[in-house]
Amino acid sequence: MGKPVQYGGQALIEGVMMRGPKIIAMAVRLPNEEIEVTNENINSWSQKSILKLPIIRGFVALLDSLILGTKALMFSAGRAVGEEGEKLGFWEMALTIIISLGVGTLLFIGLPTASAHLLNHIFQGTILQNLLEGFIRLLVLFLYIILISRLSDIKRVFQYHGAEHKVIFAHESGEELNVANARKHSRMHPRCGTSFLLIVVVVSIIVFAFLKLEPLWWRFLSRILFMPLVAGISYELLKISGKHANSIFLKWIVAPGLFLQRFTTREPDDSQIEVAIAALNGVVATGQELT
Repeated sequence: MGKPVQYGGQALIEGVMMRGPKIIAMAVRLPNEEIEVTNENINSWSQKSILKLPIIRGFVALLDSLILGTKALMFSAGRAVGEEGEKLGFWEMALTIIISLGVGTLLFIGLPTASAHLLNHIFQGTILQNLLEGFIRLLVLFLYIILISRLSDIKRVFQYHGAEHKVIFAHESGEELNVANARKHSRMHPRCGTSFLLIVVVVSIIVFAFLKLEPLWWRFLSRILFMPLVAGISYELLKISGKHANSIFLKWIVAPGLFLQRFTTREPDDSQIEVAIAALNGVVATGQELT
């Protein structure tokens, strides 16, 4: 007998994507107020045995989520305004991902690394430099989230993010999926990707402490080269903390991520919870209850 599926999801433009082991379901609120649910098979490349090994699977899951998430966002953006959901071709997808990774690299690797290096005459030594770099990286992450959360469209996305968490909580509690049951649950979930980002910052401080600081070009390049390892370790910690969220020994891992989710989620309205329920039902209906 298999173990119960741990469903994950992502907020979309006027919608929610829910993911099972082999299927995703995208539920979008159309301009006529109807909820449209679209199912899609998950590409099997990330399911190969060697790619599911500990540490390796973390970076693979990150890349896989980036690809699926980008596709789903583009699709929902079109459907939310009454157009055909846009499906990107290979090269369009590759360019979109390259640009996203490039911007992310500059913001969360280049800026903190260069800033810490400029202050190396004040904060000297590997330990202080890595602590400073990690602090700046964390500060950039907070400022980025706070700035985008002020955009009206992003506020609605964050509401759908909260709806996604509430519905998953209701399902994991064995309750009937309806608005009333989902409403009473927290909008913060320990397996959220927001928590993953925070764990990445902490793990990067530890991993980068073993790397040389000079010259600057190597310091910058080493951060990029070792990011898959950082992502892999962070993923394993996230999975452990998600499974044992009530453990007194692991609450310290979960707590900072739950705090950060106060900024990346908002309380959803009933119509948004309905969309999240439709998305999860779209996956559960395929029979993916055991793995």
